[in-house]
Amino acid sequence: MAQELAYAIITPYTIRKSRTGAVLARLFGMISAELVATQMIALDREMADRYADSVMPGSDPEDEKLRAAIRTYIRENMGPSPDGRRHRSLMLVFCGENAQDELSSVVGSLTISADTGETIRNTYGDLVLGPHKGIRFFEPAALVSDRVSDNREEIKMWLDFLSKENALLENTCEYEHPDKVEQTLALLKPDTWRQRSARPGAIVDMFSRTNLRIIGCKLIEMSVAQALEFYGPVEKALCKKLAPKIGVQAKELLEGKLALRLPPESDEKLADAVGVPYAKDQFEKIVEFMSGRRPSDCPEDLRDRPGTARTLGLVYEGEDAVRKIRDVLGPTDPTKAPEGTIRKEFGSDVMVNTAHASDSPENAQREMGILELRRSNFVEKINKALEECK
Repeated sequence: MAQELAYAIITPYTIRKSRTGAVLARLFGMISAELVATQMIALDREMADRYADSVMPGSDPEDEKLRAAIRTYIRENMGPSPDGRRHRSLMLVFCGENAQDELSSVVGSLTISADTGETIRNTYGDLVLGPHKGIRFFEPAALVSDRVSDNREEIKMWLDFLSKENALLENTCEYEHPDKVEQTLALLKPDTWRQRSARPGAIVDMFSRTNLRIIGCKLIEMSVAQALEFYGPVEKALCKKLAPKIGVQAKELLEGKLALRLPPESDEKLADAVGVPYAKDQFEKIVEFMSGRRPSDCPEDLRDRPGTARTLGLVYEGEDAVRKIRDVLGPTDPTKAPEGTIRKEFGSDVMVNTAHASDSPENAQREMGILELRRSNFVEKINKALEECK
């Protein structure tokens, strides 16, 4: 069967209520279609009207009543407030043989039921009817692509809008103490994406405990060059920390194997001869883990190309953002992480530890710059997917 694209949009209300992670857990855990692009979005008035107008007429009066509610919802809740402030939504595009049917099934129908939590809408949405079956309150929780036969025109509508939009929704949220607001970066590492799982959503849900706001979301295929720059400070730290230890271990092994005692000055020599190469090899493994390519085996002309490993970059904003995210994440070594932290829950070892978080506001800006979090790759990835789906 041919591949098709389909999208879901997590609504502003769902994001404000910190239900984003729970919805993502349903999407990632129940859909076999592959996530090909994602971005935080905030509609202006023109796009909200254009999106509302794209919702197709219903097949019968009851269906049309619900679709009319969707059009009204988009205009009133996804468009800007009267003061001009835009509202955050999260858009995700999937590609697969039955992407549209899968997405529609997991999100659920517009006839939201209060008696079951089987679908995203039944769990997190609301449909309250008044007298004569009029709609008193409607919150769909998530919206999905609407065209049954071909979503290309609808997706191109989004490409036209997002080609002119910023990747980070800065100056979108209001804060009591704006001067105390920080931005920080969290990366969901490649081990989070190795199989279909609710884990990415569960991690985002745990981050929601911080009461911080997500203002950026980007699917990243880190190049070798980016990984080398991103983790550059780690290489020196590994050499300083590991080389002496490995030197001592090498000395003990040699003394045991050869039944002799080496002079004290051999410690430093073995640290340089054995410890430093070991530390550099560990650094190469980190770069390979994050990019999918080992630097020493990657030709120079391939180092700037997107890697084969996937990460999800999330930019959080709020007061004391760096500390809050790192507290929920836990220390680098999952075996030493406190109960209830992300790394304790999902990590395996110091490398396969689920996620990364910036350790200072300054480092957050450095890391966001390396991974180009302010530059969207959404349009580029969707155009590529549209070509491959022909």
